Amino acid sequence: MVEPLIKFSRMRRLPPYVFAQVNALKMELRRAGMDIVDLGMGNPDLPTPQHIVDKLLEAAQKPHNHRYSASRGITKLREAIANWYGTRYDVDIDPETETVVTIGAKEGLSHLILSLISPGDVVFAPNPTYPIHPYSVIIAGGDLRSIPIEKGRDFFEDLKVATKQTWPQPKMLIISFPHNPTTEVVDLEFFQKICDFAKEHEIIVVHDLAYADLVFDQDMAPSFLQVDGAKDIGVEFFSLSKSYSMPGWRVGFCVGNAEIISALTRIKSYLDYGIFQPIQIAAIIALNSDQSCVKEIVNVYRSRRDVLVDGLNRVGWPTDKPKATMFVWSKIPERFLDMGSVEFSKFLIREAGVAVSPGRGFGEYGDDYVRFALVENEERTRQAIRGIRRVLR
Repeated sequence: MVEPLIKFSRMRRLPPYVFAQVNALKMELRRAGMDIVDLGMGNPDLPTPQHIVDKLLEAAQKPHNHRYSASRGITKLREAIANWYGTRYDVDIDPETETVVTIGAKEGLSHLILSLISPGDVVFAPNPTYPIHPYSVIIAGGDLRSIPIEKGRDFFEDLKVATKQTWPQPKMLIISFPHNPTTEVVDLEFFQKICDFAKEHEIIVVHDLAYADLVFDQDMAPSFLQVDGAKDIGVEFFSLSKSYSMPGWRVGFCVGNAEIISALTRIKSYLDYGIFQPIQIAAIIALNSDQSCVKEIVNVYRSRRDVLVDGLNRVGWPTDKPKATMFVWSKIPERFLDMGSVEFSKFLIREAGVAVSPGRGFGEYGDDYVRFALVENEERTRQAIRGIRRVLR
């Protein structure tokens, strides 16, 4: 049998999947009977709020909802999205021309890149960052350039330098704040600088707002579309996965510049028939109904964050409390730094019974870090701290 990496040119461009090494060890030890506290994958464990589930069940009982849906999303869901943006951010969104429903943000973003980027087009993305941001560019044949994002660096200044040093000029910038994995947050002033710079250099901006609600020091994170001129050059993605604890439902959306939305809508019309209609109907309820369930979900993550970070600091692993997301991004303790994040992550599984994500999986600038996902309850999180304490002491 021919090795796929040799036979298929598009696959040859994709680097080895770093997380697979850690996951393989985790599964091997679990099969051997070892109890592993899994803080690796950011897979929300909290149940979807009951009123959303109830609406799904109700809608699923109606046979007409079992037929093919619309690839761009049903009208009432697109209207709910526009209303959601207007209520939250005071941003006017046309549900007909500036909105498209996606099968989660990941599908939408990857197909958007495929529709806009040609081989040789330069795209900027942060490093480290959520893997689909750079990998979607690689799959589309684009020329990926990394902008470091880490403490002590000015992302915007690095962006300006990279633009000066790049030829051909970049076609697109992909950003995401609050940021996964670093948990960095920004304000509207930052977004305005990005927007003005992008307009000056004719760069498309794609902003992934997956963690809009998962913030701990304010009600919600700002939207890129709130700043003057944002819709002239950019779009924004949102997913219901985190805010409403609906990861397996696979429903998200993209809003913003009508021309860019049109491109995504058109490519999706060739690729899918849309999300199962009862899921879309339940998503309408999620967006339109009382949002107290979102606050409850955020409070759970805040409490888990405090247990984890306080525990890490107590056992001798200095770690800052993140202001947002469902993650903790922590620098590897000094005496283990030479191991690198992949080997250190394996070490934690074997010796502490704790699985984390190696920072290298998010880009080479993340190799001094590991990412904890807040996806275990407080009791299990305390168990993880006890395991880590044994290793550190």
